[in-house]
Amino acid sequence: MDKRDYSDPSCCFDHSDYSASPDLSPCPSAADIKKVMAELDELISSAQYDAATEHLNYWRNRTFSAGDWRSELSIQSELMGLHRRTGDRAAAAAAVKRGLELVHQHGMGGTVSGATVMLNAATTMKFLGRSNEAIPIFVQVSRVYSEHLDPADYRFAGLFNNMALAYQDIGELSTVEQYFLKAAATVRHCPNGENELAVTYCNLAELYELMGRDDMIEKMLDEAWGSLTKSSLPQDGYHAFTISKCLPTFEHFGFFIYEKALKKRLDEINERT
Repeated sequence: MDKRDYSDPSCCFDHSDYSASPDLSPCPSAADIKKVMAELDELISSAQYDAATEHLNYWRNRTFSAGDWRSELSIQSELMGLHRRTGDRAAAAAAVKRGLELVHQHGMGGTVSGATVMLNAATTMKFLGRSNEAIPIFVQVSRVYSEHLDPADYRFAGLFNNMALAYQDIGELSTVEQYFLKAAATVRHCPNGENELAVTYCNLAELYELMGRDDMIEKMLDEAWGSLTKSSLPQDGYHAFTISKCLPTFEHFGFFIYEKALKKRLDEINERT
């Protein structure tokens, strides 16, 4: 089975980071990045992935031509996540290359914003089958986050889960469990974190199968089901995306009642969007 990302790490910049960057050269603003991202969210929430790709490519080209590296970096990070979702490996690799180039060129590697882009890049490298290259980047992100963020910050959850998946690719299963459990502990403190928690539990169920710890599988899937069926959880496009990531695990382990109920919910959400 394909291993799923925890979530698409977002590129929500803290613009105070830029004042700490060694590159203090003027940077023209070629895009209203908040508006660009809002339009992107609308396209993705309605599963208009071709239109979303066209939208980001337009703004990538425009910001590059104008020398607006800050906005381009945001867009390159979003392209990484979008291309993971659509499976465009060549385009994903190009976004990673350019995104990391911008981070290094402008001295953003020690900032939270730069680390978040690096997290997205490492997650994409894992998607591309380059986990050995991704792990040192994850480690660097962990170091930066630990220096600047509260230990309960939601960004640690995405980091830990995606680190776990990378370590799973190289067979370090005890390390995998450690990071999945860290991810679960972090996301429990996050508002509306049930979607992400469900994905983590599904990943743990598959891990315990690999480890021969079958006694833990049912517990993990019950936890995932409980997270997905919280009455307070918004029935929106992101929830539908989460269900689509979790369904293969329920199917694999023969939890057909849960699978059937989740498929019904997924169809209902898709009909509304």
